[in-house]
Formats: sequence, C-alpha cells, structure tokens
Amino acid sequence: MRGMMMDRPLRVADILTYAEEMYAFEGIVSNTVEGGIHRESYAEMGTRARQMAKAMLALGLGHGDRIATLAWNGYRHMELYYAIPGIGGICHTLNPRLSAEQMIYITNHAEDRAMFLDLTFAPLVEKLAPQFPQMQYVVMTDAANMPQTALPNVHCYEDLLAAQDADYDWPDCDENDAAGLCYTSGTTGNPKGALYSHRSQVLHALLVGVSMQNAMRVGKRMLPVVPLFHANSWGAAHAAPLTGATLVMPGPHLDGASVWELMQAEDVFAAWGVPTVWLGLLEEIKKRGAKPDGFAEVVVGGSAAAPSLIQGFEELGVNVCHAWGMTEMSPIGSLGQLSGPHAALPAEEQLKLKSTQGRRVFGVDFKIVDENGARQPHDGASTGELYVRGPTIISGYHNNAQASAAAIDAEGWFGTGDVATIDPEGFLTITDRAKDLIKSGGEWISSIDVENMALAHPDVANCAVIAVPHPKWDERPVLVAVPAVAAPDAGAILAHLAANLAKWQVPDDVIFVDELPLTATGKVSKLTLRERFRDHALSG
Repeated sequence: MRGMMMDRPLRVADILTYAEEMYAFEGIVSNTVEGGIHRESYAEMGTRARQMAKAMLALGLGHGDRIATLAWNGYRHMELYYAIPGIGGICHTLNPRLSAEQMIYITNHAEDRAMFLDLTFAPLVEKLAPQFPQMQYVVMTDAANMPQTALPNVHCYEDLLAAQDADYDWPDCDENDAAGLCYTSGTTGNPKGALYSHRSQVLHALLVGVSMQNAMRVGKRMLPVVPLFHANSWGAAHAAPLTGATLVMPGPHLDGASVWELMQAEDVFAAWGVPTVWLGLLEEIKKRGAKPDGFAEVVVGGSAAAPSLIQGFEELGVNVCHAWGMTEMSPIGSLGQLSGPHAALPAEEQLKLKSTQGRRVFGVDFKIVDENGARQPHDGASTGELYVRGPTIISGYHNNAQASAAAIDAEGWFGTGDVATIDPEGFLTITDRAKDLIKSGGEWISSIDVENMALAHPDVANCAVIAVPHPKWDERPVLVAVPAVAAPDAGAILAHLAANLAKWQVPDDVIFVDELPLTATGKVSKLTLRERFRDHALSG
C-alpha cells in the first residue's frame, strides 16, 4: 500500500525561495574580483536570480542545457547556482586550476552551450575559445569594468540582468532531472563528470544543515574558502540559504593575510577549506598574535588533517571538524563533530577522534571490503577499500559507461578508492588512498600515518610521503618536506620518526623542497612528486 501524500518535486530553486521569505535579512558578503566588498541579501539574490533566469532564456538557453561557470566564490556565482537549474539547465562548475587540455576536454565532453566567467579568467578563456566554436560567453561584471576582449558572442552580466524584470515563476521539473555537473580533477585518466539531480542537491543541503548546526543557522557567518567549483562548495551553496546562515565569500583572495582580514572584518564564525589553506591561516595568526575575533569553528576536508594542524586550532579555542567526502558524493560523507560522551572526553582523547574522518552523515552508508570483495567487520582494526551508497551519491559517471561500470560494484555501491577502518562506534579512519599505499618487503605502509608523525616535528611545515623504487624491498618511503626553519635537520626528523614508528615504516630519506605541488582541488599532488623523484637513488 502506498502512502497518500502529495507528490511535489524537490527543486533547487525552492531553497532560494525559502531563503527569500524566511531569511530575507541574511545573505552574501563578497570580496569582489573588481575590488571592495559587496553585500546582497537573500531577498535581493532571489530578485537578481529571476532576472538572470529570464536573461538566459532570452539567449536561447533552457531545459537540459549545460551552462558552464568559471568563477570564484562571489554573489554572482551564487545567483547562477539557482538561476541555471531554475530554468531547467545544468550548472557546470569549471575548475580554473585544471590544465588547458583538461579544460578543453571537460567543456567539450559536457557539451556546454554557454560560459559565465569572472574577469580574472578572461585571458585564459580567450586562448581556449577557438576550441568552443558554438559557445556564448558572459563576463561576470558591470559595464564600467567590462574588459576589451576578443571573445566572440560575448555579453556583460549586469547588462543582461538589467534588461529583465523579476516577474518569473520557477517552472516545475522532475526532481530527478540533472541540476549540476562537476568533474573530478582527473589525476588518473580524463576527468569524470558527477551529474547531480535536483533531488540529490536538496537532500544534500538538508543533511549538511542537520549535521552542521553550529554554523548553519540564522545569525551565523561562515566563510567557504573551498571554492564553488569544488562540489557545491561542500554543500555550503545550498545549505546556507536553506538554514539562514550568511556566506562570506573570499573571491580570489585566498592567502592567509586576506582570509584573516576578511574574517576579522565580517565577524566570521566558521570557515571551511583544505589543510593547505589552514596552514597559511595558522601562520598568519602566529604573525598577528591573535585569531580573528569571532572565529570559533573550522571544517577541514579535501585531504587528511594532521593532528598537529587540529591541535594548533584547538589551542586557539577553535573547534575543528574533520570532514570527508568526494565529488561523487555531493560531496559530504562523514563529519567529525563530537557530541554526547565523546565531547566530554579529555582533550587528548578528543584529539584522537578528531584526527579520524568522523562518522557517517545521515543518508550515507559505509562498507569496507578486502581484495576479494568480502565485507570486513567494523572493529577498528580490519582494513579494506571503502564503499558508499546513498541518495546523494552517483550511480555512474556522465557519458562514460566504462568508468561507470568500474566504479559501481555488483551490489550497487560506489568504490571510493580509499583504504579505511571503521570502529564499533562508527568512526571512519582513512588510512590512505589505495594508489598512495607503499608496499615494502611485503608490508603495507600508510603514507598518511608517516606524514602525520612528521608534521609533529618543529622543523617540518608541510610534507608528503611517497614510494620510491628499491632494489631489495620493491618500494621504500621517502619524506618530501617543506622546512619550517632555515636549517632543517634531516637526521633529527628521521630520529623523531624512528622513535614513534616501526623501523620498516621510517622513510629512507628526507628531501627538502620550497613548496609541494598541488592538484586542481588544492591537495598535495603525490603523482607529481612520484614522477619528480622516481629516479631518486636509495642504498640497497
């Protein structure tokens, strides 16, 4: 027997409509590309999103069209997040940190019909434009700042918007229609597209709002340093309007000093981003001798957060929430918010739990399997590849049958490529990416474990552990480190590791570098490091 309930579709546009009515006084603060601070309420955002929806329809864009954005975090980008799916289009967020070859591949694979771009990216797009002969372009600025550009079929965002009124009703749609498209960074092969639906976007906004109640509520201000082109800014783009939180957008200004000043000026309560960003902010806090006044919570994701990073913020009175997820998961899968008895534990015990990836959010199921596909117990000791399922997780990749078949197992679960343990209380610990594990003499070494221990040494500002071929042991770990002092002591670092790790886990060498290469999503690129140091000589 079916329930007798109205069958109304879940629509992305309904989030904005709700924010307009319930939280009209909250909204978006943007550190703009043109310079200066711009403020926009959710009521104003709703008006402008409707105007832009009509402008896109006037350009001949509509249902099912992929419409690309190449932009920083700001109010115009947020307007597009709702205007594009609002007309039945698919908001395709392009990552400007990808290579030109990947940008061309992604744009053509998605079959984008229009591209909205920030001023910053006009020179880049001019070089790429010959590869997109049918594209329409919209520069996200006003007439006063509109650049002289060689782009064909080009329009000014504010001119398009001013030509329309806001008399527009969001059309009904099937909640399973596509609403967003985000490609992986393509570290192995071509990038692959995660095609989000209206249903998955709304459900993800709800689960983020429920799970992050400290920051996601009326009166709180949160700063997403994680870009809008990284899987919906980890859900902030939808969860903040839904819950009435105000978003403080950094634009292109992501260095430690700029982030500190914006947080201080705008009374930011929480900030979300990858570890490399927070290392820069911690350094800025040390220079200034104080954290931003209202700063009380940081969400760390994208790659594993070292205990030393977590402890650095906790000692400042900033609560750290370690998050884990993937583009393919919309992206949140687990969060390290401690509550109940866990929040009452001594600080040392809390730090251990906060160094894990936390516990699953509602709607996301976990399993771990061995190399034969057999499920492993959640006992905190058994390891295996982590698989996930849920209504906010992809069932395959956009227009890529081969990758889709490889990603989904016979039971319909998505394989993450992460090696993990899960303890009896549900705490997830990612021990490594499967491709980053080091096999030495028949024993597996977790690069993350060694990195976390190295970061506890005062001479190490940042680091990565990679495998280097070895004549006897097949592979051996090497520590690639950014020094925190002028004259780092490699011997002291190795001695520190030897005192805290098994002998066979200790790296055979330390290589000092000025900086670590980053992927397009801000993670350390171990693939680049392995290529750079594959001929590094080790003794037998």
